[in-house]
Amino acid sequence: MLKAIAIIAIVLAVGIAGILVFALTKPDTFRVERSLAMKAPAAAIYPQVADFHFWTSWSPYENRDPAMKRTYGGTAQGKGATYAWDGNNNVGAGHMEILEANASSKLRIKLDFERPFEGHNTAEFTFVPQGDATLVTWAMYGPAPFMSKVMQVFINMDNMIGKDFEAGLASLKTLTEK
Repeated sequence: MLKAIAIIAIVLAVGIAGILVFALTKPDTFRVERSLAMKAPAAAIYPQVADFHFWTSWSPYENRDPAMKRTYGGTAQGKGATYAWDGNNNVGAGHMEILEANASSKLRIKLDFERPFEGHNTAEFTFVPQGDATLVTWAMYGPAPFMSKVMQVFINMDNMIGKDFEAGLASLKTLTEK
């Protein structure tokens, strides 16, 4: 009996060590991005992103907790605008601040997650005219600390976050093409 327990313990220890060593091979940074062409001028799309008050109408994260608490601060829109949220386990808690706002071309946001996991990332929206349409790209990037690398062994972050970005861009497209 003790021999079987010892063998199981050794197998588990080797398996865990293998996962941790494999996690060390993951990149030190991550980037997720999705793009979608919208038949609207950048000037019509940009305000929906540059004003956090409008995110409730298109962001895929806004409907995951109907009781989520939202706090807005700083400027009304653009550089200096802030937004904090506190919700259930589906949305967690964190805050954003617009750091760069180049009207109708680029928006860069400092994105800090407090829970369920701490994270300090950058979100970025770019708007590139393409004839009668605008190519909108939503990206998130930042450091990948060790715990993030361990999670990446089991979860494909690009697929998980990318699906949300695709849904958000599709909602933004519907909203701005009216």
